[in-house]
Amino acid sequence: MPFADVGDLRMYVEMQGQGPRLLAISGTGGDLRRAGNVGPLAQQFTLLQYDQRGLGRTTIPDPPYTMEDYADDAAALLDTLEWDHCAVMGTSFGGMVAQVLALRHPQRVDRLVLNCTSSGGAGRASYPLHTLDGLSPEDRFDHLLPISDTRRDQAWQDAHPDQVEALRLEALANAAVSAKEPRRAIGATAQLQARAQLDAYDRLPELRMPVLVCGGRFDGIAPPANQDALCRQIPQAELAMFDGGHAFLRQDPAALPRIAAFLLAESAS
Repeated sequence: MPFADVGDLRMYVEMQGQGPRLLAISGTGGDLRRAGNVGPLAQQFTLLQYDQRGLGRTTIPDPPYTMEDYADDAAALLDTLEWDHCAVMGTSFGGMVAQVLALRHPQRVDRLVLNCTSSGGAGRASYPLHTLDGLSPEDRFDHLLPISDTRRDQAWQDAHPDQVEALRLEALANAAVSAKEPRRAIGATAQLQARAQLDAYDRLPELRMPVLVCGGRFDGIAPPANQDALCRQIPQAELAMFDGGHAFLRQDPAALPRIAAFLLAESAS
């Protein structure tokens, strides 16, 4: 089932594994042709992932896009697959979409995991990635390296040139995946513009499902203070911080097991 007709979108979809149903929503520029961080969860869950509008192999509608559009796309995908409800995990931008999905369609979300994300508004925004739109992949990497993990200051970079080069090559390879595809920049820019408009903070007390808020202790894109704000504002939220930056899901081996334990707690009850 690589493609599904979801509303007016032709959506690229991947489903793998067996077990309780889990919808995973990806971050800024997410494209399933790139290596992801959540695949191991398919060992315990039926893991559903998709390319969001304007990204990857999904349709690129004319902009503008709104956060409500992204949330309603996720709900419409569940409709198409006849998933009445499931657990939802959103990472970075996907965590923003997941918040809006849970607010607009609360009956669809059993448990919610918000990874390295922000609410906007009084809960603070994540780093303004839209201000970097138009930078070359090389310049974008150089700018974000010490922000995505605040331990990677210039002294660290000077002391670890091999690690810096490996990270650079990975970032450039990811950027090259869709760089030459028609209209790709349109979808990517529209996502950044929608991201900049997020303000879900005042509505977060409406959430009634159990929520796990996860973050990296050295994340400068969605800093720990933003995770604290989410946790304080959501009635049934618990906070888990991990040893890493914005990519803590792969940096700290304790992260995915902690998330799985939270998600499976409902299945065991």
